[in-house]
Amino acid sequence: MGSTEVSPQMAFARFVRRAIDDARDERGWTVSDLAAHTGVGRSTVFRWLAGDWQDYPELAKVRGFCAALDLPVAAAFRALGLPDAGPAPRRRADDGPVEADVRVILDRLADPTVPAEEKHHIRDLLRYLARRPVRRAG
Repeated sequence: MGSTEVSPQMAFARFVRRAIDDARDERGWTVSDLAAHTGVGRSTVFRWLAGDWQDYPELAKVRGFCAALDLPVAAAFRALGLPDAGPAPRRRADDGPVEADVRVILDRLADPTVPAEEKHHIRDLLRYLARRPVRRAG
């Protein structure tokens, strides 16, 4: 293992940094705006960014942070080294096509290699589809 191993503090700090950068780029939010919208105090956000914690961050705060930023909680939990704390594994026998598609979209939104502009387009399309009237067959 050695020096190439990434600590949960470092991995979570990177996750939080990406979330802050995306919030700034996509929404124009400052750290103060982010704190107000997520319910996670500025000092907590800065501790997370610095990897300055010994005990795991409060999972309720992590969930609130993710929910306000449209990020999958499972990605935050993975960064914290808690893979079992999030939703069930990616592929399950009972997954239908819709659940699998939704999971792919959520993973794409959480993927740091996907450009912010593409994430913005995905969110816009989802908002459009969510507000569209449902057409009933028959």
